[in-house]
Amino acid sequence: MKQLLAIHASGRVQRSVTRQLTQRFIDQWRSVHADGDVILRDVGQAPPPTVSEAWIAGAYSDASERDEAMREAIAVSDQLIDEVFAADVIVIGAPIYNFGMPAQLKAWVDQVVRINRTFEMNFEAENPYVSLVPSKPVVVLVSAGDIELHPGGVLAELNHMEPHLRTALSFIGLTDLHFVRTGNEEFKDERHRASVDAAYAEIADLAARLPAGA
Repeated sequence: MKQLLAIHASGRVQRSVTRQLTQRFIDQWRSVHADGDVILRDVGQAPPPTVSEAWIAGAYSDASERDEAMREAIAVSDQLIDEVFAADVIVIGAPIYNFGMPAQLKAWVDQVVRINRTFEMNFEAENPYVSLVPSKPVVVLVSAGDIELHPGGVLAELNHMEPHLRTALSFIGLTDLHFVRTGNEEFKDERHRASVDAAYAEIADLAARLPAGA
């Protein structure tokens, strides 16, 4: 049985483009994987805690050395990381907020990029950082207020979310990334409608064939 991890990062519930796109992906994926399991993680409405001193101490300590505060601090991290490992496909609905990812999504990233869980250090290697997460497809459904923020647009250099997310996910081993983009949400014009239609077509294709060989 295949498992899909679906992550909502938008702070909006009503009229959220990325939530609509993510739900479309879930529905399409379920139509292909009737016996599949979907784990829904809504960080937009229930954001993970931010990294604390106890979290850092726990992450950089052996399990036998952790006190109760450390164990409590990294408990959410353990759960979120377990979800990543268990998933065969991950879909993330991610609007661009102020040129970057939503704070709620950044909190999720900070919880899952963790030493000795999703990466480790090998100081004898030229590149000491070793990814620990097996490769699996990640679909990122991006919504931008202005379509020109996307790659190739005149404002593309202001889009810091995509390179940041690509770097963080690739760092832990998630290199099979598929970005599906919509734009001009603020204008609600024909380019916005066309971008949503194109995104739906991409979603149908990706949901039908991911994971490969399923």
